[in-house]
Amino acid sequence: MINYENNFETAVAAVKAEGRYRVFADIERIKGAFPQALYHGDGAAREITVWCSNDYLGMGQHPQVTSAMHSAVDKVGAGAGGTRNIAGTTHFHVLLEQELASMHGKEKALLFTSGYVSNEATLSTISRVLPDCVILSDECNHASMIEGIRAGRGSKLIWRHNDLDHLEELLSDIPIDRPKVIAFESVYSMDADIAPLSEICDLADKYNAFTYLDEVHAVGLYGAQGGGIAQRDGVADRIDVIEGTLGKAFGVMGGYVASTSSFVDAIRSYASGFIFTTALSPVLVAGALASVRHLRGANDLRTRHQERAAKLKSMLSAAELPVMKSPSHIVPLLIGDPIRCRDVTDFLLHQHDIYVQPINYPTVPKGTERLRLTPSPLHTDHHMNELTNALREAWATLKLSRAA
Repeated sequence: MINYENNFETAVAAVKAEGRYRVFADIERIKGAFPQALYHGDGAAREITVWCSNDYLGMGQHPQVTSAMHSAVDKVGAGAGGTRNIAGTTHFHVLLEQELASMHGKEKALLFTSGYVSNEATLSTISRVLPDCVILSDECNHASMIEGIRAGRGSKLIWRHNDLDHLEELLSDIPIDRPKVIAFESVYSMDADIAPLSEICDLADKYNAFTYLDEVHAVGLYGAQGGGIAQRDGVADRIDVIEGTLGKAFGVMGGYVASTSSFVDAIRSYASGFIFTTALSPVLVAGALASVRHLRGANDLRTRHQERAAKLKSMLSAAELPVMKSPSHIVPLLIGDPIRCRDVTDFLLHQHDIYVQPINYPTVPKGTERLRLTPSPLHTDHHMNELTNALREAWATLKLSRAA
């Protein structure tokens, strides 16, 4: 007889043996008090400060967003009622897609249930729609991009992270008339570095390549209207497809792609991940729409966000903690061992009521385990002082390396 349970238990035990078993923290956000939350893990709930949320601007609790969601549920109810093709396209969906296309300067946009799904569904479909296509993927691309490329079953080449010489070397070996797609991100969320968008576009022009840019960690945060790094750098018109999320800076849920009308129509018509999935709840879409509209004009919030990130990096560096240098809003702190990483986060939570999750393999390569801190405009100097002092104490108590 096959012992199915034994197989599952063995698989989990292997993860635990490596020190990378993940424990979900039972937390409850406090509306209007971001970044504070309630932690329920030790019996009686207690207040903690969250330092690892991808709700980068606290928009998930913004009054305009929550008000729009309340209004939507009162007006149309909870669910979309089906897939977009059957019953799930509501007026909220149409308005949000128009808003996203406008923000990116594109003809059309298409909503998905998450950023992961938008990458996986779109990239897998590109390989099927473009005959003999080869996709050139940055080696640090997100798992959703990797899965989408793999699911397309087309040819793929991996180029070294942000290495323009290697990318050109690969492009130059491909016939100029063969379809080719350069797939990359703007802000890489674990190392917190930024891709050289303009130079990649130059190579795409030179070698007749199609560009696919994941802006999930940049939309809402960069650019004059929150359109991301491509907008900030003035190259959005040179990017063929921009993919983004509504679950990070916009604070709600969902993903999307923005491109030409013909591209969006092709994805809408062929992508299984779009066709066979129940549409996003109109309540979520209404909240996302309010968030996007607000952030398109919120340059003061973006400026404050960058100032907060710079301030935290400076404080941690002054404390001689191993901050990984980066040009973006994300602040990685290198530890290099999964067990020690968990030791630090447990210390912060139980001794200082500070919540950070360890970042371990497979999210990052083994030996590069880290904390990933995400300061927001709502993190005060007091919050930063508390965090810095707690980290200094953790490093001293646990005798950790200070080398970044």
